This record gives sequence, structure tokens and C-alpha cells, in this order.
Amino acid sequence: MKIVMVCLGNICRSPLAEGILRSKTDASVTIDSAGTGAWHAGQQPDKRSIEIARRKGIDISTQRARQFTVQDYSDFDLIYVMDRSNYANVLELAPDEKARQKVKLILEEVQNSPVSEVPDPYYGENDGFSHVFELLDNACTVIAERIKQNAY
Repeated sequence: MKIVMVCLGNICRSPLAEGILRSKTDASVTIDSAGTGAWHAGQQPDKRSIEIARRKGIDISTQRARQFTVQDYSDFDLIYVMDRSNYANVLELAPDEKARQKVKLILEEVQNSPVSEVPDPYYGENDGFSHVFELLDNACTVIAERIKQNAY
């Protein structure tokens, strides 16, 4: 199974999602992350994402931002996006309907989730990163369980 997590700049939400899911799966699962924009390509995740992950026992400091490309449709089985804007941007690049079927909003994996989109914490305070971590941790727990059950 190969999964890519996608947000806007690949420095806040998607690196957290990548790190969280990686901590819940084994090495047979390939997990990456990307952004729909290239503003931060080559940079580490936001220091606040690194810090919240570190406090939860996850090291994401070695990740580097990159932009989502059409090649990702070939390279990955599932493409999880953080919000509807990213969803629309990723779908614009889809080469065909089969590729479009790979794209999902990550919080749609959580039954009865009170929210459908992971908010972008970039311009907020540190508590926004804690909230994002909790949302992604819940979603990644569900995804990891489905992977273990071969439900994909």
C-alpha cells in the first residue's frame, strides 16, 4: 500500500499526517506527503508541527516539503487531502477517472466526525496544531486499521 497525504504547502498538516500514519503502520506501507503549492519545496515542516509531533513521540524533522505532481497518481494507491480546496486542486491534475477515484478527504474516514476538513493551523496559535494533530491521529488510526484488515 502506498499513500500520499496532501495539504497546501506541505509544512503543517500533511507532514503530521505522514508522520502519524507512519507511526501506526509497518514498513510494508509507503507513506509520503506533498503540497499543492511549491512555496516551501525542500523545507522542513513548520517548527510547530515538528514540536507537536515530538511531544507525541513522532519525529517528522527529516521530512522535506515537495509539490504534488501528476506522477503521484501513478506512484500512490491512495491520496488523502486535508480540505476541499486541496481536493479540488488535486483533482484538476488527475489524468483520468481511475486517478480521481484515489483522492479522498482524510476526515471522511472517521465516522461521525464533527468536521469534514482539517483546518490549516499556519496562521494561528500553537493550540491549532494540537487540534490538527488530534484530528489526524483519529483519521490515521482508522486508516491504519483498514490497512491491517486489507480493507482497501
